[in-house]
Amino acid sequence: MKPTVTPPRDPQRAEAPYLSIVIPAYNEEARLPASLEAIVDFLGSKPYSAEVVVVDNNSKDGTGAIIQDFAARSACVRGLFEGTQGKGAAVRTGMLAARGDYRFICDADLSMPITELDKFLPPQLAGYDIAIASREAPGAVRYHEPWHRHVMGRVFNTIVRVLAVPGLQDTQCGFKMFRAEVAEALFPLQTMNGWSFDVEILYAARRRRYRVVEVPIHWYYGENTRISPLRDSLDMFVEVLRIRRNGLRGLYTPPHP
Repeated sequence: MKPTVTPPRDPQRAEAPYLSIVIPAYNEEARLPASLEAIVDFLGSKPYSAEVVVVDNNSKDGTGAIIQDFAARSACVRGLFEGTQGKGAAVRTGMLAARGDYRFICDADLSMPITELDKFLPPQLAGYDIAIASREAPGAVRYHEPWHRHVMGRVFNTIVRVLAVPGLQDTQCGFKMFRAEVAEALFPLQTMNGWSFDVEILYAARRRRYRVVEVPIHWYYGENTRISPLRDSLDMFVEVLRIRRNGLRGLYTPPHP
Protein backbone atom coordinates (compact mmCIF):
# COMPACT_ATOMS: atom_id res chain seq x y z
CA MET A 1 0.00 0.00 0.00
CA LYS A 2 1.32 3.44 -0.93
CA PRO A 3 1.86 5.80 2.01
CA THR A 4 -0.43 8.80 2.24
CA VAL A 5 1.54 11.81 1.04
CA THR A 6 0.32 15.38 1.09
CA PRO A 7 1.63 17.22 -2.00
CA PRO A 8 3.19 20.69 -1.74
CA ARG A 9 0.72 23.46 -0.97
CA ASP A 10 0.11 26.63 -2.95
CA PRO A 11 1.69 29.36 -0.76
CA GLN A 12 -1.33 31.60 -1.38
CA ARG A 13 -3.59 28.92 0.15
CA ALA A 14 -1.28 27.94 3.00
CA GLU A 15 -3.85 28.79 5.66
CA ALA A 16 -6.66 26.84 3.97
CA PRO A 17 -7.34 23.19 4.78
CA TYR A 18 -6.09 20.63 2.30
CA LEU A 19 -9.50 18.93 2.04
CA SER A 20 -13.10 20.09 2.46
CA ILE A 21 -15.91 17.54 2.73
CA VAL A 22 -19.28 19.13 1.89
CA ILE A 23 -22.40 17.32 3.09
CA PRO A 24 -25.90 18.49 2.05
CA ALA A 25 -28.38 17.46 4.74
CA TYR A 26 -32.18 17.52 4.62
CA ASN A 27 -34.03 15.76 7.47
CA GLU A 28 -31.01 13.57 8.20
CA GLU A 29 -31.29 13.21 11.97
CA ALA A 30 -31.37 9.39 11.69
CA ARG A 31 -28.33 8.95 9.43
CA LEU A 32 -26.15 12.00 10.01
CA PRO A 33 -24.71 11.21 13.50
CA ALA A 34 -23.15 7.89 12.48
CA SER A 35 -21.86 9.37 9.22
CA LEU A 36 -20.23 12.34 10.94
CA GLU A 37 -18.63 10.07 13.54
CA ALA A 38 -17.14 7.93 10.77
CA ILE A 39 -15.90 10.96 8.81
CA VAL A 40 -14.33 12.67 11.83
CA ASP A 41 -12.61 9.42 12.87
CA PHE A 42 -11.33 8.92 9.32
CA LEU A 43 -9.93 12.45 9.09
CA GLY A 44 -8.29 12.05 12.49
CA SER A 45 -6.05 9.34 11.02
CA LYS A 46 -4.81 11.53 8.15
CA PRO A 47 -1.72 13.75 8.06
CA TYR A 48 -3.44 16.60 6.20
CA SER A 49 -5.74 19.35 7.47
CA ALA A 50 -9.44 19.04 6.68
CA GLU A 51 -12.84 20.56 7.34
CA VAL A 52 -16.35 19.13 7.19
CA VAL A 53 -18.98 21.60 5.97
CA VAL A 54 -22.51 20.37 6.70
CA VAL A 55 -25.30 22.34 5.04
CA ASP A 56 -28.72 22.12 6.72
CA ASN A 57 -31.13 22.39 3.79
CA ASN A 58 -34.09 23.80 5.71
CA SER A 59 -34.63 20.57 7.65
CA LYS A 60 -37.80 20.05 9.67
CA ASP A 61 -36.34 17.55 12.14
CA GLY A 62 -33.33 17.65 14.47
CA THR A 63 -30.68 17.87 11.74
CA GLY A 64 -29.71 21.43 12.64
CA ALA A 65 -29.21 20.56 16.31
CA ILE A 66 -27.06 17.57 15.39
CA ILE A 67 -24.83 19.76 13.22
CA GLN A 68 -24.46 22.32 16.00
CA ASP A 69 -23.57 19.60 18.49
CA PHE A 70 -20.85 18.15 16.26
CA ALA A 71 -19.49 21.61 15.48
CA ALA A 72 -19.19 22.29 19.20
CA ARG A 73 -17.38 19.00 19.82
CA SER A 74 -15.15 18.80 16.75
CA ALA A 75 -13.01 21.67 15.51
CA CYS A 76 -13.09 20.41 11.91
CA VAL A 77 -16.91 20.48 11.62
CA ARG A 78 -18.85 23.63 10.78
CA GLY A 79 -22.48 24.08 9.88
CA LEU A 80 -24.25 26.26 7.33
CA PHE A 81 -27.93 26.84 6.57
CA GLU A 82 -29.47 26.98 3.10
CA GLY A 83 -33.16 27.91 3.00
CA THR A 84 -33.69 27.27 -0.71
CA GLN A 85 -34.98 23.72 -0.94
CA GLY A 86 -33.03 21.25 -3.05
CA LYS A 87 -29.82 19.24 -2.90
CA GLY A 88 -28.28 21.37 -5.62
CA ALA A 89 -28.85 24.56 -3.63
CA ALA A 90 -27.27 23.04 -0.52
CA VAL A 91 -24.25 21.73 -2.42
CA ARG A 92 -23.65 25.09 -4.13
CA THR A 93 -23.70 26.88 -0.77
CA GLY A 94 -21.30 24.37 0.76
CA MET A 95 -18.86 24.23 -2.14
CA LEU A 96 -18.57 28.01 -2.39
CA ALA A 97 -18.11 28.36 1.38
CA ALA A 98 -15.52 25.56 1.54
CA ARG A 99 -11.86 26.56 1.75
CA GLY A 100 -9.99 23.36 0.90
CA ASP A 101 -7.55 22.77 -1.94
CA TYR A 102 -9.73 19.77 -2.76
CA ARG A 103 -13.51 19.87 -2.21
CA PHE A 104 -15.50 16.67 -1.94
CA ILE A 105 -19.29 16.37 -2.20
CA CYS A 106 -20.41 13.62 0.16
CA ASP A 107 -23.92 12.21 0.67
CA ALA A 108 -25.10 12.12 4.28
CA ASP A 109 -25.91 8.41 4.10
CA LEU A 110 -22.29 7.43 3.29
CA SER A 111 -23.49 4.92 0.72
CA MET A 112 -19.85 5.07 -0.36
CA PRO A 113 -17.72 4.22 2.69
CA ILE A 114 -15.60 7.20 3.66
CA THR A 115 -12.46 5.04 3.42
CA GLU A 116 -12.94 5.11 -0.37
CA LEU A 117 -12.06 8.82 -0.32
CA ASP A 118 -8.34 8.00 -0.54
CA LYS A 119 -8.98 6.97 -4.17
CA PHE A 120 -9.74 10.60 -5.04
CA LEU A 121 -6.58 12.21 -3.63
CA PRO A 122 -2.88 12.15 -4.41
CA PRO A 123 -0.90 9.95 -4.52
CA GLN A 124 -3.61 7.50 -5.64
CA LEU A 125 -5.12 9.98 -8.12
CA ALA A 126 -3.72 13.18 -9.59
CA GLY A 127 -3.77 15.28 -12.74
CA TYR A 128 -7.53 15.85 -12.88
CA ASP A 129 -9.91 18.77 -12.42
CA ILE A 130 -12.97 16.79 -11.30
CA ALA A 131 -13.08 13.17 -10.12
CA ILE A 132 -16.53 11.58 -9.89
CA ALA A 133 -17.40 8.38 -8.08
CA SER A 134 -18.67 5.74 -10.48
CA ARG A 135 -20.76 2.66 -9.85
CA GLU A 136 -20.23 1.62 -13.49
CA ALA A 137 -16.49 1.99 -14.08
CA PRO A 138 -14.42 -1.22 -14.18
CA GLY A 139 -13.76 -2.36 -10.63
CA ALA A 140 -16.87 -0.73 -9.12
CA VAL A 141 -19.18 -2.86 -6.97
CA ARG A 142 -22.84 -2.24 -6.10
CA TYR A 143 -24.37 -3.86 -3.03
CA HIS A 144 -28.08 -4.62 -2.41
CA GLU A 145 -29.46 -2.42 -5.17
CA PRO A 146 -32.89 -3.54 -6.51
CA TRP A 147 -32.77 -4.39 -10.19
CA HIS A 148 -35.49 -1.88 -11.13
CA ARG A 149 -33.54 1.01 -9.54
CA HIS A 150 -30.46 0.00 -11.48
CA VAL A 151 -32.40 -0.12 -14.75
CA MET A 152 -33.97 3.31 -14.13
CA GLY A 153 -30.55 4.74 -13.38
CA ARG A 154 -29.09 3.37 -16.59
CA VAL A 155 -31.98 4.76 -18.64
CA PHE A 156 -31.47 8.21 -17.17
CA ASN A 157 -27.71 8.01 -17.67
CA THR A 158 -28.29 7.16 -21.33
CA ILE A 159 -30.36 10.33 -21.69
CA VAL A 160 -27.63 12.34 -19.96
CA ARG A 161 -24.91 10.92 -22.21
CA VAL A 162 -26.90 11.63 -25.35
CA LEU A 163 -27.98 15.15 -24.43
CA ALA A 164 -25.33 16.54 -22.10
CA VAL A 165 -22.14 14.71 -21.10
CA PRO A 166 -21.19 11.90 -23.48
CA GLY A 167 -18.74 9.33 -22.20
CA LEU A 168 -19.49 9.53 -18.47
CA GLN A 169 -21.10 6.33 -17.21
CA ASP A 170 -22.39 7.54 -13.83
CA THR A 171 -23.09 11.25 -13.36
CA GLN A 172 -25.56 10.82 -10.50
CA CYS A 173 -23.50 9.16 -7.80
CA GLY A 174 -23.39 11.68 -4.96
CA PHE A 175 -19.62 11.67 -4.35
CA LYS A 176 -17.43 14.05 -6.37
CA MET A 177 -14.08 15.76 -5.89
CA PHE A 178 -13.15 19.19 -7.29
CA ARG A 179 -9.94 21.14 -7.24
CA ALA A 180 -10.56 24.46 -5.47
CA GLU A 181 -10.16 26.74 -8.47
CA VAL A 182 -12.44 24.53 -10.55
CA ALA A 183 -15.18 24.57 -7.91
CA GLU A 184 -14.90 28.34 -7.62
CA ALA A 185 -15.28 28.71 -11.40
CA LEU A 186 -18.17 26.27 -11.89
CA PHE A 187 -20.55 26.55 -8.95
CA PRO A 188 -21.40 30.25 -9.52
CA LEU A 189 -22.75 29.10 -12.92
CA GLN A 190 -25.12 26.55 -11.37
CA THR A 191 -28.83 27.25 -11.88
CA MET A 192 -30.35 23.89 -10.93
CA ASN A 193 -31.37 23.56 -7.29
CA GLY A 194 -32.60 19.97 -7.57
CA TRP A 195 -31.10 16.56 -8.34
CA SER A 196 -29.82 17.52 -11.81
CA PHE A 197 -27.23 19.96 -10.51
CA ASP A 198 -24.59 17.21 -11.07
CA VAL A 199 -25.36 17.10 -14.77
CA GLU A 200 -25.27 20.88 -15.05
CA ILE A 201 -21.90 21.19 -13.33
CA LEU A 202 -20.38 18.43 -15.45
CA TYR A 203 -21.87 19.93 -18.63
CA ALA A 204 -20.33 23.29 -17.74
CA ALA A 205 -17.03 21.56 -16.96
CA ARG A 206 -16.99 19.99 -20.40
CA ARG A 207 -17.74 23.34 -22.03
CA ARG A 208 -14.75 24.79 -20.20
CA ARG A 209 -12.53 21.83 -21.11
CA TYR A 210 -11.86 20.66 -17.57
CA ARG A 211 -10.56 17.13 -17.21
CA VAL A 212 -13.20 14.84 -15.65
CA VAL A 213 -12.30 11.29 -14.55
CA GLU A 214 -14.42 8.47 -13.13
CA VAL A 215 -13.31 6.59 -10.02
CA PRO A 216 -14.70 3.08 -9.42
CA ILE A 217 -16.09 2.69 -5.91
CA HIS A 218 -17.88 0.27 -3.61
CA TRP A 219 -21.44 1.55 -3.16
CA TYR A 220 -24.23 0.35 -0.85
CA TYR A 221 -27.88 0.89 -1.66
CA GLY A 222 -29.95 2.30 1.24
CA GLU A 223 -33.67 1.72 1.66
CA ASN A 224 -34.16 5.24 2.99
CA THR A 225 -33.30 6.87 -0.33
CA ARG A 226 -34.81 10.32 -0.88
CA ILE A 227 -35.35 9.93 -4.63
CA SER A 228 -38.85 9.29 -6.00
CA PRO A 229 -38.08 7.12 -9.05
CA LEU A 230 -40.92 8.31 -11.31
CA ARG A 231 -41.40 11.94 -10.27
CA ASP A 232 -37.72 12.80 -9.91
CA SER A 233 -36.76 11.00 -13.13
CA LEU A 234 -39.28 13.09 -15.08
CA ASP A 235 -38.10 16.27 -13.37
CA MET A 236 -34.48 15.46 -14.13
CA PHE A 237 -35.26 14.78 -17.79
CA VAL A 238 -36.88 18.22 -18.11
CA GLU A 239 -33.90 19.79 -16.35
CA VAL A 240 -31.42 18.12 -18.71
CA LEU A 241 -33.29 19.78 -21.59
CA ARG A 242 -32.99 23.11 -19.76
CA ILE A 243 -29.26 22.55 -19.35
CA ARG A 244 -28.92 22.00 -23.08
CA ARG A 245 -30.89 25.19 -23.72
CA ASN A 246 -28.67 27.10 -21.30
CA GLY A 247 -25.63 25.76 -23.10
CA LEU A 248 -26.91 26.90 -26.48
CA ARG A 249 -27.46 30.35 -25.00
CA GLY A 250 -23.82 30.47 -23.88
CA LEU A 251 -24.50 30.39 -20.13
CA TYR A 252 -21.58 28.08 -19.40
CA THR A 253 -19.15 29.40 -22.02
CA PRO A 254 -15.92 30.74 -20.51
CA PRO A 255 -15.41 34.50 -20.86
CA HIS A 256 -13.10 35.70 -23.60
CA PRO A 257 -9.64 36.78 -22.43
